[in-house]
Amino acid sequence: MDDKALAAIAFELYALPFEEFVAARTAAAKASAGSGKELPAAVKALPKPSVAAWAVNMLASHEPGVLAQLAELGQRMRGAQASLDAAALRELARERRTLLGIAVDTARAVAERQGRTISATIAADVGRTLQAMTADEGATAAVQSGLLVQALSADGVDTVELDGAVALPGAVPAPERGARRPADQPRLKAVRETPRPVSPSALENASAALAEAQAAEAESAGLAADRRRQLADTEAEVSDLTRETRELRDKLRAAEEQLDSARKSLGTAAAEARQAARTADKAKRSAMLAQERVLRLGNTRD
Repeated sequence: MDDKALAAIAFELYALPFEEFVAARTAAAKASAGSGKELPAAVKALPKPSVAAWAVNMLASHEPGVLAQLAELGQRMRGAQASLDAAALRELARERRTLLGIAVDTARAVAERQGRTISATIAADVGRTLQAMTADEGATAAVQSGLLVQALSADGVDTVELDGAVALPGAVPAPERGARRPADQPRLKAVRETPRPVSPSALENASAALAEAQAAEAESAGLAADRRRQLADTEAEVSDLTRETRELRDKLRAAEEQLDSARKSLGTAAAEARQAARTADKAKRSAMLAQERVLRLGNTRD
């Protein structure tokens, strides 16, 4: 099978508006039928992305600079984490919250331009995916590929789980050798176990642990604030949908009452039409009998 041809088709499909994906995938599979059976089958097997993954793919297609900023920030955060630079970690955590907010807003705007409105819940998934790319080099490559099919998440300790997250893993550039640690090696554990020329003192270790805890606390506080805003947005969305549902039910009830009334009127009109038809038929027979009588009387007079 032509892997390059499949990758080219995939890149085009995952850059399309969300509602066009399925039809375009079917058309692409038919168009590739002349290349043998494997390529059309592989095209048909390309999974439709989740809405959150699609929104992130839209950033990769239309606003790659936003992802580049997050990728660069992720490098700096990992460097600060490796050197246990507490001050830098706290500052970078604040910078990440700002960039993530901008990136999520940009993703929503791009999605709307592509004909899809992003809810608060989907926006939260987008934010978690973008945060994951700042925590792991593999996730960075996956996000920037534009081939995501599901959202990502990271806890800040272990590497991001990428199995099944990308449509064509072979089309995603691999991280530099040694850049990504095995999934069974927690990042912080690897940092702490890295040999150093001089062993840190107990005070230095405690200070580093405190710095990490403070950075984590600041990060958690920011995430909590984000979740509260998302909760408020979701509650407002639910309220609006509840009101719309109630209005639609009222309209449906009124329409059903009108339909019932119209059916009754139709039944009455049908009965009256049948009665009028019988009356007209009776009058016609009476007229015919009267005409026959006139003709008989006329013949008798002669």
